[in-house]
Amino acid sequence: MSVQAHSADDLELIYSRRFSGLEEYRRSVWRVLCRQIFSRFIAPDSSVLDLGSGYCEFINQITAARKYAMDLNPATATHADPEVSVLQQDCSDEWQLLPSTLDAVFTSNFFEHLPDKAALERTIHSAFRCLRPGGRLVAMGPNIRHTGPAYWDFYDHYIALTDLSLIELLRKCGFEIECSHAQFLPYTMADGRRYPAWVLQAYLGVPLFWKFFGRQFLIVARKPS
Repeated sequence: MSVQAHSADDLELIYSRRFSGLEEYRRSVWRVLCRQIFSRFIAPDSSVLDLGSGYCEFINQITAARKYAMDLNPATATHADPEVSVLQQDCSDEWQLLPSTLDAVFTSNFFEHLPDKAALERTIHSAFRCLRPGGRLVAMGPNIRHTGPAYWDFYDHYIALTDLSLIELLRKCGFEIECSHAQFLPYTMADGRRYPAWVLQAYLGVPLFWKFFGRQFLIVARKPS
């Protein structure tokens, strides 16, 4: 059993305070992201795991035939839609899924919360094992190369990652890189700022904007066929 940086109760308290009052806004943001970006990588008939799913904003919005959410936070189960199977477990332990059963693993703003790089590598190996040949791992997260010291403004950030360091690990674990963007979204939705949906839609539609405002990476990796 690996050692977690925070208990399940800690996680529930941290995130309930961090995102209090932002729930509906975050859902609206994820509706746009899933429709405009992430549906390109996840087919409607696929089997998808949301890794570090939190309040299930992604997995509830994405169209897929079979949905899984993995998180230690006990609040995850209360936010998951009825068709989502919740796996409340440490992601760096063996996953409660059979090998080659997933078409996609999605994760957003999660890897930096793992306690150390060994836990991250075990997690990536589990994703590789559970993905079918040709399956994708889609990862988004803060890029310390572009956030600077603001990366550490969150108490539960432990691992410093850039797009290049994560790509190096993904390749070490057997993945091939399909596409990568060092700069994708602005840094955070936890600071109270709320932009209309049309602003996000316009931003996503003009990748040139990403080079000016993006502080998070987006990496899509494939398990070789």
